[in-house]
Amino acid sequence: MHPRQFAATHPDHPACIIGESGETLTYGQLESRANRLAHLLRAEGVKQGDAIAVLMDNQPAFFEICWAAQRSGIYFICISTKLKETEVAYILADCDAKMLFASWSLHDLASSLGRQFPDLPVYYAGCPDTLTDGNYYAARDAMPANPIADEAQGYDMLYSSGTTGRPKGIAPAPVGGPIDVPNPMTLLASQHYLVDARSVFLSPAPLYHSAPLRWSMAVQRLGGTVVVMSRFDAETALQLIERHRVTHSQWVPTHFIRMLKLPEQTRNLYDLGSHRMAVHAAAPCPIDIKRA
Repeated sequence: MHPRQFAATHPDHPACIIGESGETLTYGQLESRANRLAHLLRAEGVKQGDAIAVLMDNQPAFFEICWAAQRSGIYFICISTKLKETEVAYILADCDAKMLFASWSLHDLASSLGRQFPDLPVYYAGCPDTLTDGNYYAARDAMPANPIADEAQGYDMLYSSGTTGRPKGIAPAPVGGPIDVPNPMTLLASQHYLVDARSVFLSPAPLYHSAPLRWSMAVQRLGGTVVVMSRFDAETALQLIERHRVTHSQWVPTHFIRMLKLPEQTRNLYDLGSHRMAVHAAAPCPIDIKRA
C-alpha cells in the first residue's frame, strides 16, 4: 500500500486536486517529485531518524514533501501556519529540524526563523521563478527522479496544542522498515470505509492538522484522489462534492453547522448522491447536528 504502485499502474490518475483552482498532482508526478526531494534531503545531510519541518498552506507541494520524508526514514513535523514566531521557533528547536519547507506567503516569518537558526536550510514553495536562494522548485527539479538507495519508512510527528505546558512532539512509531507497510489509518480506511483507487476524498481543513493529513495520505496509499480546499467555505464544499463526485470526506462539527446554516434552497442546488461516508473528528458532534 503505497502511492508508488499507482504511479506505476496509473501515472495520470490524480493524487491531489486543489478544489478552488483545479491544480492537479498526478501519481506519476507525485512519485517523481517525492523521489527528487528525497535526494535533496540526503544532499542537505538529512539522515534516517532526523526531522524536517513543514510550514505551509494547502498546496500540492505539501504532499510531495510528506511523501519524500515518508520514504526517507525521517520524521516530518507539520506546523500550524497560525502560530507565532516564538511558538514555531520552539518546535524547530525541540525537534531539532534539519530543514524547513515554507510557503512563499509565509516568507517573512520563515526568513526570520532562518536568521534565528542560521544552519537551517529554508526552501519556499510558491516562490517566484527568479528566487535563487531557497527556490523549492529549482532545488527539487535539479535532483534525480529515481528512488534513493537507503529508503525506509518515515512518519509524521505532530505536536500537541500545549494547553498543559509546552507543545510536545508525538512520534507514532520508530522510523525504519519497508515504505509500503500499511498503517492503522490505511487499514481502517480500506477495510471499514471501503476506500480504494476509485474513491474521491474531500479534505476541507488545513493539512497541518492530524486528521486531514493522515486521512489524505491514507487515501493516497490506496490510490484514491484527494480534493483539498485552500480554505473552507460551506457552499464551495457542496460544489466540490458535486463537481468531483466525492465519495468520502472528513470534517469537524463546525463545518457541519456552517453547511446547515446555508439556506435550504442553496443546499438543494447540489447533487451529493456520490457521497457515501463522512468522518467527523476533533470535537464532540451534537446529536441534532449529526442527524440533520
